[in-house]
Amino acid sequence: MSQQVKTYHIYAKDKCIFHSISEDEFSVTWKTLNNMIDLLNTEYCVEDLTYEELTVNRMAELNSSH
Repeated sequence: MSQQVKTYHIYAKDKCIFHSISEDEFSVTWKTLNNMIDLLNTEYCVEDLTYEELTVNRMAELNSSH
């Protein structure tokens, strides 16, 4: 039986700032980043934030050789 799990990578411009976070972590992190970016004086704006959603077969990941 294969278990499909979603993981996320979050990017600021082209830089990965969060790698392989769970769906629960993603929800909180994404909301927090979007709220904070308006408050902080940085070179980034909300439009610079993007994410990639991956669906991973958990059994295949556990049995991989890397």
